[in-house]
Amino acid sequence: MIPHQVPRVLRLGPARLTAGLDHCRRLDLPAHRTLHGVPVPRDVQDLIARVDEVDLRGRGGAAFPFGRKLRAVAEAAAARESVVLVNGAEGEPASSKDKMLLVRTPHLVLDGAVLAAEALHAREVVIATVAGEVAEASVSAAVAERRAANVSGAAESRIAIRVVGLRERFISGEGGALVRGVNGEEPVPPGRKRRAAASGVDGLPTLLSNTETFAQLALLAELGTERYAEVGTSKEPGTVLLTVSGGAAAGAVVETPSGTPLAAVLDLCDADVGEGVLVGGYHGAWLTPDAARSAVVSREGMKQAGGGLGAGIIVPIGSSTCPVGEAARVASYLAAQSAGQCGPCRLGLPDVARALCALAEGTGSIDAVRRCVRAVERRGACFHPDGTAKFVLSALDAFETDIALHLEHGSCGRPVRGVLPLPEPDPEPEYRLEVDWTRCQGHGLCAHLLPEFVDLDDYGFPSFRTMPGWMAKEARRAVDMCPALALRLVQTTGEEPRPAASPLRLVRGGVFRRPPSLRGLTRLEPPASRGQHARPAPAEPRSSRRSGRRDGGFGAGGERPVTTGPEPAEPSPTPRPPLHLAPAPHLAPAPHLAPAPQPAPVPQPAPGRHLAPAPQAPYSPGLPRTGHPGPDLPPAGHLAPGPDPGRGSFPASAGDAFPHLAPASDFSWFGGPMG
Repeated sequence: MIPHQVPRVLRLGPARLTAGLDHCRRLDLPAHRTLHGVPVPRDVQDLIARVDEVDLRGRGGAAFPFGRKLRAVAEAAAARESVVLVNGAEGEPASSKDKMLLVRTPHLVLDGAVLAAEALHAREVVIATVAGEVAEASVSAAVAERRAANVSGAAESRIAIRVVGLRERFISGEGGALVRGVNGEEPVPPGRKRRAAASGVDGLPTLLSNTETFAQLALLAELGTERYAEVGTSKEPGTVLLTVSGGAAAGAVVETPSGTPLAAVLDLCDADVGEGVLVGGYHGAWLTPDAARSAVVSREGMKQAGGGLGAGIIVPIGSSTCPVGEAARVASYLAAQSAGQCGPCRLGLPDVARALCALAEGTGSIDAVRRCVRAVERRGACFHPDGTAKFVLSALDAFETDIALHLEHGSCGRPVRGVLPLPEPDPEPEYRLEVDWTRCQGHGLCAHLLPEFVDLDDYGFPSFRTMPGWMAKEARRAVDMCPALALRLVQTTGEEPRPAASPLRLVRGGVFRRPPSLRGLTRLEPPASRGQHARPAPAEPRSSRRSGRRDGGFGAGGERPVTTGPEPAEPSPTPRPPLHLAPAPHLAPAPHLAPAPQPAPVPQPAPGRHLAPAPQAPYSPGLPRTGHPGPDLPPAGHLAPGPDPGRGSFPASAGDAFPHLAPASDFSWFGGPMG
């Protein structure tokens, strides 16, 4: 497997992790074995001693001692199986070093993972990477190469190796999120911190570390502790992989010994520092130009300069772009990449992003940004809010002069060129709430449930903002809890919205259908003439009904024939079936429709007589409207009895036929057209 495009590699000092990459795009298994040889299996105690001697730390950003992880997994797996998990799903957009290793030298990473698995007698090695990328294809090809070598009789390890592709998100590289993703769950940080060394993949003790960490472990086993420590500093021996991008003309993955001045790395990449350099990634910190020139590439050196080495990310901002606008872009991205499972992520990070965007537009203030940041610090379920707060606060300090220009003139005069790398936006669906204003009564409950996406005016009526897909669950909850049933959730794709769910609503156990239009006059069909029994008309297929007819619903879906739109000159002489009121599913059906004995018979109107609507009569959507009460009609709200009390007669009212039903006014909350 030879990839067409690979990350660029530069180096200062000897080539170790990048050895052999000057002459080929990717090292396959034969080339890798020629260059690095076959690793010798180690006992777990021997491996821990070597790791502790050079103080090998995790290279994913936390810099946790790798020896302590090995020891913890070995103790937890004393009487059961364990798993080795390689974190190659770096969700950091500004980092490319792990991708470079998996694409160009995947067998070095596999050597380190297999070495740890053999020492721990692990069940398998799991390589977690971004699904659909070249890195996943490269490491899968490397696993296939090893299986083929075993078939041909080579001395390759027979420990099972599995590749898992995960969706790329900023938070998917967090340890707990990675374990959840490998276990088939949603790859978001768990609400409660759980150590992978105690319970990780499939609930087994799991050795979880970064891609570069396992590559460094393979080099340590190959070179030994003395040769490994020949470069670097006494406290941090070895080399470091850095990803240089942003304002660098020659962005690349740079391998350099620890203790190298940061200025030498920037000069190698022909970088324009501009007003600052971001170190440690989007959970890192900004260094001023003076601090960047004096900084040293090491954990201790970056700490003294006011930043952190983190995952080895170096991003000079350059002088051609607006630094405040660039920081606002990243803050908005980080707010959208949260898990959305705690208050600081759901509410606080969007507030921070909006406050920083307002500052970039010259309408905000530094104090407003700091207040929003204080609301999220040390309050999140994971480190994402704290890392974002660190990034924003350091931007306020590093770009103080530029911020003053924005506050005074509304801009610094430079455009936002998108220098800070961000991934291409995924075509994720976005949603928005729509309101039926004939129903909305200004309760304000939707604003309490979704305060970041719903605003209330002075009268308590809402206006809505578009929300990301991860908020769809909460938005549906707001729709279901609306007291007036006035909301619906719409998925927006381009300019054409479509409902996010079926428009049918469940009402008291039945489906409440869309009521007929009230724009035209609603009239009752005339009953059959006296002396004739009303015969029900044969049922018509729904598709053959006239376009002016609609289904109306009462309770569990009873129908009534109505006609809407312009009224014909003469009523149809065809007899219509009598109106039946179907009981709701949870109500006991009446055994028969007998006329109520209380009302006296009232003469019926002559056929063809039209009924004018009664403006003063209240409308009850569960029952049909009746005409204005005339000298020969019953009062409004009652149904006239049929000509024959024994056949086809109507009850005087729904309450007489079903005394256990509530009056029509009790069902007034059904009213109005569905939104």
